[in-house]
Amino acid sequence: MIRNPTVGNSLEQGVGLQNITNMSNNKLFVGNLSFNTTENDLQDTFAAHGTVLEANLMTDRVSGRPRGFGFVTMSAPEEAQAAISALDGTSIDGRALTVNAAKPREERSGSAGGHGGSRREYRGTRGRY
Repeated sequence: MIRNPTVGNSLEQGVGLQNITNMSNNKLFVGNLSFNTTENDLQDTFAAHGTVLEANLMTDRVSGRPRGFGFVTMSAPEEAQAAISALDGTSIDGRALTVNAAKPREERSGSAGGHGGSRREYRGTRGRY
């Protein structure tokens, strides 16, 4: 079977991948945040370096408490780079920020629970030492 290069294969996919790559260049990881820092604080801090599309703080699923990091999405890669250059190492709420380009989340191995068989190995051994 012969594929038509203009219909849904490498040419079309290449364009889509480039757009995804450009979007990821706009998303920043912000680490070492104080637990008192709010999404509004992030928004205000990064807005000085460009248009902030989104600011999210990560929270613990169970307790709802902040986890000390978040993500900020800028409107352009140039703005994201300017924010990295200006804010990495600066202090907010008494903590030196870590600001860099966000990396895609790595796939976890194992079952849907994310633990694979590791938990099963230890079941039944509690209290039997």
